[in-house]
Amino acid sequence: MKEKWLYIDSGDQSPYYNMALDEKLMDWHRRGLIPPVVRFYGWNPPTLSVGYFQKAKKEIDMEAVKKHELGFVRRPTGGRAVLHEDELTYSVIISESHPEMPETVTEAYRVISQGLLEGFLELGLDAGFSIPRTEEERNNLKNPRSAVCFDASSWYELVVEGRKIAGSAQTRQKGVILQHGSIILSMDEDKLFDVFVYPNERVRERMQRSFKNKAVAIEELLGEKVPMNRAKKVFRDGFEKGLNISLEEMTLTQEQEDEVHALIDQKYGTDEWNYKS
Repeated sequence: MKEKWLYIDSGDQSPYYNMALDEKLMDWHRRGLIPPVVRFYGWNPPTLSVGYFQKAKKEIDMEAVKKHELGFVRRPTGGRAVLHEDELTYSVIISESHPEMPETVTEAYRVISQGLLEGFLELGLDAGFSIPRTEEERNNLKNPRSAVCFDASSWYELVVEGRKIAGSAQTRQKGVILQHGSIILSMDEDKLFDVFVYPNERVRERMQRSFKNKAVAIEELLGEKVPMNRAKKVFRDGFEKGLNISLEEMTLTQEQEDEVHALIDQKYGTDEWNYKS
């Protein structure tokens, strides 16, 4: 008998709503109100999200963010900046004490990301997990040289031909794991690199050149666009197969929606949260 989890397709939402709902799902799961959850969502407007520990004012060119009419939000998870545009974003919420969840962050990544791997394989991509092999690679993970999320593969992230195709981040709060991340359908590299601060133009050019060898979107690999509804089906099936679960659709109640909006007002919609240094 497969374990039943909830499935939520939130559609395209504001950056503040997206982060607030992920946090509320953790809260409801912690209180035993809902089982584990897989959630898919998009971003309106396209958004630059920064990791919990990032120094936004130092690393991000906020004028460029405005010029490109991007949203901006700080995630509750670590990691580096991500441009959320033509992508399927996923989140998984599950208790640390769940019998299938390993204790270490990296091993939990591997288990949860199995759902992503199955989706990429279903699309016909020769995907696999990255495992940093050399000491230098492992040190780079601890001290990233770049503010750009897709600039390096970390433990158990998904790669095709050595290039990263999904970026994920994880946080654990009061016994509950939140892992969320980006499944990149197509990528506008120029826009992505516009929003960071560089010592000079030469550094930007070098970083952008090297980035092309490290990250890739599904469209580039397949040579065609994957429609969003196909991506959702493939990765929903992937999570069911990879985690050996069955997903049951959940629609938020009005009361739950109100809780999400209250958290936007208190936290994710505030400058205090988003621009803290």
